[in-house]
Amino acid sequence: MRSRLIIALFAIVVPSLVFAQRGTLMIVGGGPQPPALVQRFVDLAGGRGHARIVVFGMASEDGEKAGEEKAQDLRALGAQARNVWANHAQANTDSVARLLADATGVWFVGGDQVKLIAALRGTKTDSAMHARYRAGAVIGGTSAGAAVMSALMITGDERHPGGARPDTSTGGFMTIARNDIVTDSGFAFVRDVIIDQHFLRRKRHNRLISIVLEDAPHLAAGIDESTALIVHPDNTWEVAGESAVIVYDARHASITSSRSPVLGATDIRMHVLPAGSTFDPRTGTARLP
Repeated sequence: MRSRLIIALFAIVVPSLVFAQRGTLMIVGGGPQPPALVQRFVDLAGGRGHARIVVFGMASEDGEKAGEEKAQDLRALGAQARNVWANHAQANTDSVARLLADATGVWFVGGDQVKLIAALRGTKTDSAMHARYRAGAVIGGTSAGAAVMSALMITGDERHPGGARPDTSTGGFMTIARNDIVTDSGFAFVRDVIIDQHFLRRKRHNRLISIVLEDAPHLAAGIDESTALIVHPDNTWEVAGESAVIVYDARHASITSSRSPVLGATDIRMHVLPAGSTFDPRTGTARLP
């Protein structure tokens, strides 16, 4: 009786630390996926003979083909993998949502994150994915499948290319500027960080610096290709793969007022985290391997 009372009191004092059950996120920055990363995903989903994975390919131009190719890769590692393609109306049916009933993993194929969000967000299948995550499943994705993980999602578009000197090149994101980066709501598997992908290869620093200064939670992770940011159930981060994750932490920075047209800041923290590094978003502590 006394032990139950202590547990109850502890839950009241620090509710966020008690029975906060959830799964793992494996967020890949696009590009070729090293075999070790694919194997890690299967292992997190339960391993050979136990992993039951649902693949969503709706972000891709040819979603059904891309989803099936990924499912075949996972089957080769001993997972039960099912390719599920659905539009928004179909994803909002009980029959599609039930396909996730016993899933130990979900994988999002790359492509256009706006298409993936349009197909699944706010549906019964969306609710089923979050239920599986809360039950301990691993949720993974690459490229567009990485962008959708956070609550605030970068769409890949900008409002004022080049700013005062309009950009007519194909590169885009030539400035660090207010009210330029177009965002939408992602699936919010993680809420305390904004995710970007293909980060070093495509030199996406300007757009991520812009958004981390302009919008909460003022913490951002730019994941390079062939690299994964793994968010563990205790919300600590691990970097795996062949390149690095860049973390911008502006939570304690001094940022120009939202009334100012100029976007600027002082005291932004930046971490360059290769494979084997860790980061704790609660304390802002980064450790190299």
